[in-house]
Amino acid sequence: MKHLLIVFLCSGLLTVACKNKQNAQPHLDAPMQDMAGETAPPPPPMAIEETNNEVKIIAIEHATALLEWNGLTIYVDPVGGAKAFEGQKDPDLILITDIHGDHLSLETLQELNAKNAKIMAPKEVADKLPAEFISQVDVMNNGDTKKEDGITIEAIPMYNLREEAKNFHTKGRGNGYLLTMGGERIYFSGDTEDIPEMRDLKNIDKAFVCMNLPYTMTVEKAAEAVLAFKPKQVYPYHYRGNPDVSDVSKFKKLVNAGNPDIEVVQLDWYPKEAY
Repeated sequence: MKHLLIVFLCSGLLTVACKNKQNAQPHLDAPMQDMAGETAPPPPPMAIEETNNEVKIIAIEHATALLEWNGLTIYVDPVGGAKAFEGQKDPDLILITDIHGDHLSLETLQELNAKNAKIMAPKEVADKLPAEFISQVDVMNNGDTKKEDGITIEAIPMYNLREEAKNFHTKGRGNGYLLTMGGERIYFSGDTEDIPEMRDLKNIDKAFVCMNLPYTMTVEKAAEAVLAFKPKQVYPYHYRGNPDVSDVSKFKKLVNAGNPDIEVVQLDWYPKEAY
């Protein structure tokens, strides 16, 4: 009887010890609990490297710009010879707006390493390109939309409204361009006045807007157009006229007075000049 009592007591102690140990060591698959007894959220998933969607903008000169995005390099109206692009990456995509010499430079195209670039241009520009570029050209007319390397490209009309200026840029000859890339909509006006097609633009993140007389429009008209389509940011460019240079500071004041939410971004489009 005494022996049975000892065995019974030992068994009871072992059982209590095992239960305490189980309570101290929860199962690995059980949800962890915080000090208040609530179930803690699961750990975050492993970070996945995402594509860099930031669009880098480089002002070259006057109407010539360079964009970098997602490993691609886009040249807009490349002019100035290869020297103007020293230190820059070779183009993957080239956009040309018009036939005038400050937008179309055959010498620059031939000097650049552009043999692997797709060239988007209106028909009158394409007709002036030498045979070596024909296989690279994709003609875009006003209103066309095309995709290239993940970029949606829309050809926006550009033309003059003033009677005395209508022959500078006739409707249908040249293109402005609207690019959708990196989650942004980026507009280049080309040579134009404050046409209805510009005023009707929607959801523009960055707008490059020209202003120079006698070829395009006044700073007042440019500001009116910008206030109509309300881009998040506006970049005044192509503002050297004949004989005067447009007052970009006045443009900024007009835009900010009309809508302080629009950011006016001033880049150095004339690095060789004092203005």
